[in-house]
Amino acid sequence: MDRTEKKALVASLATVFAQTSMVVVTQNTGLTVASVTDLRRKVRAAGANYKVVKNRLATLALDGTQFSGIAPMLKGPTALAWSDDPVAVAKVIAEFAKTDDKLVVLGGSLGSQVLDASGIKALAELPSLDTLRAQLVGLISTPATRIAAVTQAPAAQLARVFGAYAKTGEAA
Repeated sequence: MDRTEKKALVASLATVFAQTSMVVVTQNTGLTVASVTDLRRKVRAAGANYKVVKNRLATLALDGTQFSGIAPMLKGPTALAWSDDPVAVAKVIAEFAKTDDKLVVLGGSLGSQVLDASGIKALAELPSLDTLRAQLVGLISTPATRIAAVTQAPAAQLARVFGAYAKTGEAA
C-alpha cells in the first residue's frame, strides 16, 4: 500500500467515524478465512461493517473524532466493526465471539462514551432498535384501545338495558 492509498484509507475511515454512532474493537488472532467470511456476512446482514485496518492508520483516522478514546485498544491484530444501530453491531460481534473463542471483544465506543468488553456485552443484551420501536408502539396503542373500550362500554350497557326492556315488553 503506497502513501496515496494510505491517505485515501485514512480519509475514508475518518468519514466513517464522523457518520457512525458505534465502533467495536475486536482482536482476531487465529481466525480462519472461512470464519472471518462468516463473520463479515453476519455483520453485513445486521447493517454494519467489519474491517481489518492497520492500527496506525486507524489511530490517524480516529484523531479529532468522538471515537478517539478507543485508540489505546488498537494494539496487536485488531479489527473494527461499526454501525449506526449500536445494538445490532454489538449483538452480532458478541454472539460470534460466544461461538468462536478466537474472536475477542476488546471494547468499543458508543459516541464519545468508551466501553470495555463487558459494556459491549451488556449493550448486546438490549433489544434491537426495531424491537424497541415495536414495544413503544405497543405501549402507545394499548391505552388508546382501553380508552375506546371504556367509552364504548356505556353504550353497550344501554343497548343491553333497552334490549331487556324490549324483551319484557314483548312478553307482557
